[in-house]
Amino acid sequence: MDTPSLHFVDYLIIGASLVLSVGVGVRFAKAQSTTRKYFAAGRNVPVWAIGLSIFATLISSLTFLAYPGDGFAGNWVRLVQGLMVPIVVLLGIGFIVPMYRKVIGLSAYEYFERRFGYLARLYASLAFVLAQFAGMGSVFFLLALAVSSMTGIGVVTVVVVLGLVVTVLTLLGGMEAVIWLDVIQGVLLILGGLVALLVIAVKIDGGLGQVFTIAAAENKVSLGSFDWNLVELTFWVMAINGIFYAVQKYGTDQTMVQRYLTARSDKEAIRASIGGVLMVVPVWVLFMFIGTALYAFYQGQASLPDGLRADAVFPHFILNEMPVGVIGLIIAALLAAAISSLDSDLNCLAAVAVDDYYKKLRPRSTELQRVRVGKIVVTLSGVGSIVVALIYVAAGDAGVLATVFALYAIFSGGIAGMFLLGIFVPRVNKEGLYVGIGVCVLFTAAALLTSTEFSLGGEPRIWLDLGPLNYTQHNYMLGVYSHIVLFGVAWAASYFFPARDVDRNLTYAGWKDRKRRGVPT
Repeated sequence: MDTPSLHFVDYLIIGASLVLSVGVGVRFAKAQSTTRKYFAAGRNVPVWAIGLSIFATLISSLTFLAYPGDGFAGNWVRLVQGLMVPIVVLLGIGFIVPMYRKVIGLSAYEYFERRFGYLARLYASLAFVLAQFAGMGSVFFLLALAVSSMTGIGVVTVVVVLGLVVTVLTLLGGMEAVIWLDVIQGVLLILGGLVALLVIAVKIDGGLGQVFTIAAAENKVSLGSFDWNLVELTFWVMAINGIFYAVQKYGTDQTMVQRYLTARSDKEAIRASIGGVLMVVPVWVLFMFIGTALYAFYQGQASLPDGLRADAVFPHFILNEMPVGVIGLIIAALLAAAISSLDSDLNCLAAVAVDDYYKKLRPRSTELQRVRVGKIVVTLSGVGSIVVALIYVAAGDAGVLATVFALYAIFSGGIAGMFLLGIFVPRVNKEGLYVGIGVCVLFTAAALLTSTEFSLGGEPRIWLDLGPLNYTQHNYMLGVYSHIVLFGVAWAASYFFPARDVDRNLTYAGWKDRKRRGVPT
C-alpha cells in the first residue's frame, strides 16, 4: 500500500471528532450522582435519541471494514443475519421491553435470577463480560490496523489514544453522554457512508448503473445458496444464525436492555427499539453495496497492490482516491463507529459489575458508593480492552482472536435458549436448567475439539477425533446448536424435579393474560 500522506485538514477533522467525544463526556459529568442517572440516564431520554443510540451501537467499525470487504470479495450472504433481526424484533419487542422495565432494576441478568436462581444470573452475566472483552479487543485491534494504514500513525498509538478517549468520555458522562454522543456519531457514520458511496460512483465510468451491471453479471448481490446445506456458508446457515442472534441481542444483551430502561415509558422504549433496527438494516446494506461498488471500480479504473486483504480495500480506496477533507470525514466516521459501540460496552460492563456482583456483596452500599464502583469498573474495563487489543497486536494474526472466541463459545453457549425457556416454558425449573447448562458446555467443548485443527510441524490434526461423531457443520451453526441443546435438555430434565410456581410477570403467558384482561403490562 502507498505511504500514507494525509493533509493537515484531514488531521484537523479527525482530531476535532475526538475532542468532541471527550467534550460530550465533560458536558454531562456533573449530573452522574446516582446509578439511575449514570447507567439509565435518569429514564428521561427522548425516543428518537434512544433509537439513534441503538442504531449507532449496532454499527461498529467492523461494519466499515468487514461489510465492504465481504461485498468486494464475495456476495451478500453475511447480510442475511442482519435481515433476520427486524423480523424477530417486530415479533417480540412488544413483550420484551415492558417485561424488563417491570421486573428488573438495571441488569438484564436479574431476569435469569428471578426465573432460575443466582447461578443462572452468574452464567449469563459472565457470558456477557467475556463476549464484550473479546469484542472490544477485536474492534480496537482491527480499527487500529485500518487507521494506521491510512494515517501512518502506529497501531499501538491508535489503540491507546482511542482507548483513552472512549474510557474518559464514558467515565465522566455515564449513559447520558453515551446516548447523546451516539446520536452525533450515528449521523456522522451515515454521512460518511453516503459520501464514500458518492465518491466511488463519481469515479466509476457509467456511475452506479455500471455497478449494478457488473454486480448482476457476476452475481455479486446474491444472498448465498438456497440449498439446504448446513456445512457451507449458505442462506439458511445465516438465516438460522440471524434468528438466534436477534433473540440473544435484543432479549438478553445488556447493551440493548439498558437502553430500554432509559426511555420515559414502555411505548417510547418499544418505538426506539423498532426505529433503531429499521435504521441499521439499510446501513448494513449501504456498506455491503460499497464493497460491491469497490469491486466494480477496481475492475476497470484502477489496480490493487498484490496480496491486499479484502477488508483493506476500502481503507486503500479512502487513502488513494478520496479528496482532501473527505478522507478526514471518512476516518472520523470510522472512529465514530468504534466509539459508539465501545462507550456503550464500557458503561454496560460497569452496570453488570455493580448490579450483578457489587450489590450482592454489599447490599447496604449507598448510591454514591455504587456509582464510584461503576466508574472504577469503567476505568479498569477500558484499560483491560486496550491490553487485549495490544495482545492481538503482539500476536500479529488471528490466533488470539480464535482462542478468545472459542473460550467464549464454550462457556456462554445457550443464552438465547435459556431466555426462550424462561419466557415460554413455565414448567422448566432451575435444577433442569443447570443440567441443560452443563450439557450445553460439554457439547460446545466437544464440538470445538472435534472440529478445530492444530499443527506441530506435521500434518494438521484435530484436537479430538471421534470419527463419525466429529462436528462437521459450519462453525456459525455451533452457536445455534448450543441454544437448542440447552433448551431441549433443560426442558426434559426439569421433569425429573418438582414443579414450582413461577412469577407470571416473567412469562409470555402471564403478559398475554394481563393484556387480555386489560391490566397494565
